[in-house]
Amino acid sequence: MTGFRALILSLIPPGLSFKDPLLLFLLLLIPLAIALRILREKRGDGALVVPTLAHVFGTRSTWRVRLRHLPFALALAGYAGLVLSLARPRLGLERTESWTEGVDIFIALDASGSMAAEDFRPKNRFFVAKACARQFIEGRSSDRVGLLVFAGRSRTVSPLTTDRGMVLDRIAGLKLGDQGDGTAIGLALGNALARLKPSKAKSRVIVLVTDGGNNAGEIDPDTAAGVAKALGVRVYTVGVGTDSGPVEIPIPFRDPETGKVTERRIKAKVDVDEALLQRIANVTGGRFFRATDAQGLTDTFATIDKLEKSEIKTTKYTRFREIFPLAARPAAACLALAGLTALFLFPVTPR
Repeated sequence: MTGFRALILSLIPPGLSFKDPLLLFLLLLIPLAIALRILREKRGDGALVVPTLAHVFGTRSTWRVRLRHLPFALALAGYAGLVLSLARPRLGLERTESWTEGVDIFIALDASGSMAAEDFRPKNRFFVAKACARQFIEGRSSDRVGLLVFAGRSRTVSPLTTDRGMVLDRIAGLKLGDQGDGTAIGLALGNALARLKPSKAKSRVIVLVTDGGNNAGEIDPDTAAGVAKALGVRVYTVGVGTDSGPVEIPIPFRDPETGKVTERRIKAKVDVDEALLQRIANVTGGRFFRATDAQGLTDTFATIDKLEKSEIKTTKYTRFREIFPLAARPAAACLALAGLTALFLFPVTPR
């Protein structure tokens, strides 16, 4: 039945709709009635055959003979108009207005050298963090999302925007080592807060993803957390990496004699400053997560997505002008004319 309804609605011109479009299927009885009438005439059912000399004298058929189908045609036209009236034709448009209790989210992604650690096999931490951020952004269809990367410096990759495609393209182009050495957590928070400060969104959030502690930058992370609290910005902190010991990190090395860049692998232990990240989250009303593998990081982003799900409210206004009288009046006139012509112009004489 849903398919039939879609078929009928596809045949309706723009701006015109029907309250009960399924009733239009009753129009299919019209070609059936025409076919039955043609079949009946071919069989000669109900016909009164009168010998005539018209073919001898060459007289033409009378107007009654030529118009003998008029009552039937008028009845069909009246029936069609009646069906259209019952289907309730109307003109108008539906106007939908939506309000969203939007969330403005800034993702601060650590791009320091230690994010190249390959404990998230078969990829490194940075690759997995980018993939999880992509999935997170793809699910935020009604919110604005911004992105920055940081190491010793902080750089805004994308301002707050609803253009998810643009943000995803920027994520794909991110590389390690572009922001110097070190991990400037306070600077990253300060940069994100500067971008979120003008926002009028009901909820403003920073997602901080890092695998180390603050060892660079001019802004103290605790000070930045206090500013976030004053601005009403929640910070979700994510500590990335295993805590089982030293991990392998590929380091690019340039030969001073040949200038050729080769890759060396070292083992190093990168300690996540859990106390700092926990403190930042607690002060701002957010939460701290520890992701020790790729699945853990995926689950962390999924949890944040649920915690910061925006609520969409939609109100629909519909204003229609009923036009069924435009079909009902001609239909009534056709049915009346069909009856009158059949009664007075084409009377049925009993045999």
